[in-house]
Amino acid sequence: MTAWEGLNRRKFPRVNFPCLVTVRQNLDEKDMILTHTENIGVGGVCVILKKNLKMFAPVDLELDLVDGSEHLTCKGKVVWSIRRKGDEAIKPFFYDVGIEFLDLAKDDAKRIEETVQYLARKA
Repeated sequence: MTAWEGLNRRKFPRVNFPCLVTVRQNLDEKDMILTHTENIGVGGVCVILKKNLKMFAPVDLELDLVDGSEHLTCKGKVVWSIRRKGDEAIKPFFYDVGIEFLDLAKDDAKRIEETVQYLARKA
């Protein structure tokens, strides 16, 4: 079993879905990171970042599910981070960062669940 196979045994299923995400470590504008998801599930997201975030660091999230509704906002916690392998010396390293949702509203969780189910059926 590879390391990733072990990581994919999640409580909540995830699907590949590149929606836009804003990650904030605090209210300072310079700490705002605009990125996209690698995958998403009701329990959290994997985002692609140019910098590593500390384990268990609290973050504020804003997600655009591209479903015509308002952006989803909630608090989160970094639960894992893995540096991607770089192919070229001049390119920056990127990190896959897993963020668990902490205070996701029930309506927002339902929107994510519906999106995940729809995409899972299409796959």
